[in-house]
Amino acid sequence: MSAGVRDVAGGASGRVISALVAVGLCLGLAVARPASAQSAVAPLVRADFAGKPASDDARRMADWVVAARDNAGMPFVIVDKVAAEVFVFDARGRLSGAAPALLGLARGDDALPGIGERRLADIGPGDRVTPAGRFVASLGHDLGEKNVLWVDYESGVALHRVITTNPREHRLKRLASPSPLQRRISYGCINVPAAFYDAVIDPAFATSNGVVYILPETRSLAQVFVGFGSPAGAAQSTAR
Repeated sequence: MSAGVRDVAGGASGRVISALVAVGLCLGLAVARPASAQSAVAPLVRADFAGKPASDDARRMADWVVAARDNAGMPFVIVDKVAAEVFVFDARGRLSGAAPALLGLARGDDALPGIGERRLADIGPGDRVTPAGRFVASLGHDLGEKNVLWVDYESGVALHRVITTNPREHRLKRLASPSPLQRRISYGCINVPAAFYDAVIDPAFATSNGVVYILPETRSLAQVFVGFGSPAGAAQSTAR
């Protein structure tokens, strides 16, 4: 077959295919959509709170983390400062456990620069803040033992078993209180019940780093977590 014949045959073949596609559209035949169109209508993946009550902000944050895969395949923690609660999820967004938490005495979302180098006695009540943000966390040592989850080492912020060395602070009683205001007592660290730490935190981070999301109380989620609300966005916290 000559080149001229091939061109004619190719043109005829193209017209036939176009006609068949047009007929198919008219008859309502299924035509495969681009992947982008399919994903646009796909239902969003949500975090599984396993029936545990949680604030709207905690649910919105956890759902976004799962949908955007911002946890990068690692376990993650949502710290709700307003409710003074901690939620721990596995890498797929399924709740591993939840517990009340003791948080920084002062209301605020930013740690004072250099506060991690201060002695506790030199940190005034107004500077005892649990900073908001996205932090890559790992189990680490404090006073020689691998007994804390370091959230922001530079600021001295860790998640650990409740400290009961000062009886006047009544930390165990505060943890049991239904009032979130009663659970504001620490220098900035996140205290959880010892049994919860041993049963949930330690196993979750024993073989992997994770991401801790500390929700703000003076700003919106979008102000702290850049990309929040966009399923394709990756969180770049204003904190380290």
